[in-house]
Amino acid sequence: MRSPPIHVVLYKPEIPNNTGAIGRLCVGVGARLHLIHPLGFDLDEKARRRAGLDYWPRIDLCQHTDWDAYLAATPGARRWLLTAHATRTVFDAELRSGDHLVFGPEGSGLPPDLLDSAPDQAVGLPMLPGERSMNVANVACAVVYESLRQQLTKGVVAVNASGRLELS
Repeated sequence: MRSPPIHVVLYKPEIPNNTGAIGRLCVGVGARLHLIHPLGFDLDEKARRRAGLDYWPRIDLCQHTDWDAYLAATPGARRWLLTAHATRTVFDAELRSGDHLVFGPEGSGLPPDLLDSAPDQAVGLPMLPGERSMNVANVACAVVYESLRQQLTKGVVAVNASGRLELS
């Protein structure tokens, strides 16, 4: 099995539609999705069927009971903490194949203690002054594709003649 080009980590996601959109993004680019519990919604088969998540069985999915379980399962991972409070943009970060992009819950973002534990890994998307945040699914899409763009320039991933992504 090939290694995913990027890991998307959702810390205690609250809104099922955002998680569904991010899951579809992960399927489309071959990313691994990590869900850190508790979740603000059900992921059982009935809930997935009702939501029309026909792609869900194709997600490379890892679920973790909490942050500590995620850390224990991913030793040595390079993590980028996405926050609207970052002074460093994702465009200034050197994103590499296999990096973990960590997104917080929609209502509150990543907790301050988690951000304080790795201030050099906190990055965000630039926004106009006075704007507080953007939708997590939109941010995840932008950051995942920025990672792929950086990997493309390094020859780690490729785009074929049909405009489709090719992973090593």
